[in-house]
Amino acid sequence: MKQGPLFSIARWIGLIFGGVFTGFLVCVLVLETSLRDYDAKVYAQVRQVELDSLDTLASATLIPTIIATAILVFGAWKAKGKDLYLPLAALALLLLILILTIVVNLPINADQKDWTVTSPPSDWADVRDKWQTSHAVRTVASLVAFGLLAFSAITHRVTGTASAAPAPAPLSTRS
Repeated sequence: MKQGPLFSIARWIGLIFGGVFTGFLVCVLVLETSLRDYDAKVYAQVRQVELDSLDTLASATLIPTIIATAILVFGAWKAKGKDLYLPLAALALLLLILILTIVVNLPINADQKDWTVTSPPSDWADVRDKWQTSHAVRTVASLVAFGLLAFSAITHRVTGTASAAPAPAPLSTRS
């Protein structure tokens, strides 16, 4: 069954926004890992800088990725084709990321916005570790989800175009 332009657009949006989201998470993971050797004051100051706009970037890339992937899942489910499982797995991972973000990371972010850089709370390292562990899980899940979306796009393209063009007519050898 041929899918319309909505599904092609959703596929591109999922790949572009999902790629930006995944790259963003990887960059934050590298930054956070780099901060592990620094003291509480440095960590608190960098976190406050991170929290200035990075939550907005995360929302602006994760939400369109989830919506686009849900559209792909709906289209594949409706078509009853074998294109369903990769985007469905990607959607499950994206929803896991969203839930983990809401349950763990956002509450910590809200607390950290109120930290005083000159005197962070005494349990700052425990809070950092909890946030970073959750973030590492989100990053791995995002990498896998993006890989599934990319593989889905590649395999969909191959199976979706195999019968789209008719075979060319043979050339006549008679003059």
